[in-house]
Amino acid sequence: MATASVAFKSREDHRKQMELEEARKAGLAPAEVDEDGKEINPHIPQYMSSAPWYLNAERPSLKHQRKWKSDPNYTKSWYDRGAKIYQADKYRKGACENCGAMTHTTKTCMERPRKLGAKWTSKNIAPDEKIETFELDYDGKRDRWNGYDAASYAHVIERYEARDEARKKFLKDQQFKKLEEKNSTQNVEEGVSDDEDNEDALKIDEAKVDESKQMDFAKVEKRVRTTGGGSTGTVRNLRIREDTAKYLLNLDVNSAHYDPKTRSMREDPLPDMDPNEKFYAGDNQNRVSGQALEFKQLNIHAWEAFEKGNDVHMQAAPSQAELLYKNYKVNKEKLKSQVKETIVEKYGNAAADEALPRELLLGQSEREVEYDRAGRIIKGQEMALPKSKYEEDIYINNHTCVWGSWWKDHQWGYKCCKQFVRNSYCTGAAGIEAAEAASDLMKANIARKEATQEVVAPPTEEKNLATWGTDIPHDLVLDQEKLAESLKKEDKRRKEEKDERKRKYNVKWNEEVTAEDMEAYRMKKVHHDDPMKDFLN
Repeated sequence: MATASVAFKSREDHRKQMELEEARKAGLAPAEVDEDGKEINPHIPQYMSSAPWYLNAERPSLKHQRKWKSDPNYTKSWYDRGAKIYQADKYRKGACENCGAMTHTTKTCMERPRKLGAKWTSKNIAPDEKIETFELDYDGKRDRWNGYDAASYAHVIERYEARDEARKKFLKDQQFKKLEEKNSTQNVEEGVSDDEDNEDALKIDEAKVDESKQMDFAKVEKRVRTTGGGSTGTVRNLRIREDTAKYLLNLDVNSAHYDPKTRSMREDPLPDMDPNEKFYAGDNQNRVSGQALEFKQLNIHAWEAFEKGNDVHMQAAPSQAELLYKNYKVNKEKLKSQVKETIVEKYGNAAADEALPRELLLGQSEREVEYDRAGRIIKGQEMALPKSKYEEDIYINNHTCVWGSWWKDHQWGYKCCKQFVRNSYCTGAAGIEAAEAASDLMKANIARKEATQEVVAPPTEEKNLATWGTDIPHDLVLDQEKLAESLKKEDKRRKEEKDERKRKYNVKWNEEVTAEDMEAYRMKKVHHDDPMKDFLN
């Protein structure tokens, strides 16, 4: 395999190169050496990115994959900020009309606008800025710290050192004040020993770290929206590293799901554990407690208000939405109090008028009562049984039991006399015996009646109904003369109905309707469903 991949100027150069390679393979010519003086293996092509493991190559090249020839025009230098190159004495044509510098125009001038520019006054001409142009390489364009001056961080260090010095001085002043107070009350010898103790305490206080630094024990910086990956923002992870990770609290596969990307575990990993001993109860606990719940209620209120026609938007105007929500809660409480006051004024407040007795509130006391074997009180006073606000042990109408102490046949009554009437007078045992005798007698009468009475159904007879709806006997015979007269009367009546001029003023009503009249009415009646109705007279 050829080692060179370059183009030759002529055939003769190519022939000489081939002969030289054959001589090197035969051992008649010296081996080719690279820039570092190492022998080049002829079996390895120099354009390979990495040599095969079986060739034992020591130094392969990567020239075909990277830009190994560095461009001399590329530089890593940066702009000389604030540098000036020339200070003019008078205004020059084409310069800035405001300050007089030649390196920018009036529109791009960064100096304060003058009342009269340098073009008209030719005074206080600003020096020309140093303008540089650089051609940066790939790394230079993406270098965040290109052009950064480390000396500019000195003022930050000085500010923190000044704060530490002020803190130490304040602590020393506090210690000296304590020493003065102790010296005023103690003698000189005790004061010397106290001074040594106070100096040790002062050193311990100086070694302590303030609370603000302790809060930054786990500060994580994330970059968002920058060339390097985002704008820098500080995110504090408040979990102490000695604590057990949330995904190690329960190693059961079917337990709460852990999302490694967001480091969130919504459900409770230990649901059966005592809540007082839990250190972590899932991320959902934070969503339903504290300010998260208030913010959720605020969003819901904004949505409901927007649906009802109010111009409220939580993202566009959060302060307005929060103010409206506060006003809504205040008005809601006022409305509740007003409704409560109106109800109390109308119906009263039984809880506030009369306080409940002590027996009902507590049901027990510290009074000591001593009894003998028979249950008689030897010492103390027997505690009264608590009574309710309802009437108890009050019997009416000579009853010895209350209403509702007896139940029979889906009816309530008195147990003493077994009566079901609420306002009845108690008859005692005699009333019970009389009621039982009456019920037995009634049962005997019912049984005797059922035994003697035979229920026979009457035979049904077919009835021939006449046309006018009454029963018609089988032997009914119509008088033909009366039927002819009834037909004439029916024709006359129909003519009067058609022509109202022939109708008389004095109408006589006859309630007697004979069988011939009904037969005539039936014969003259028009049946609309009859196909031959048009041929009737």
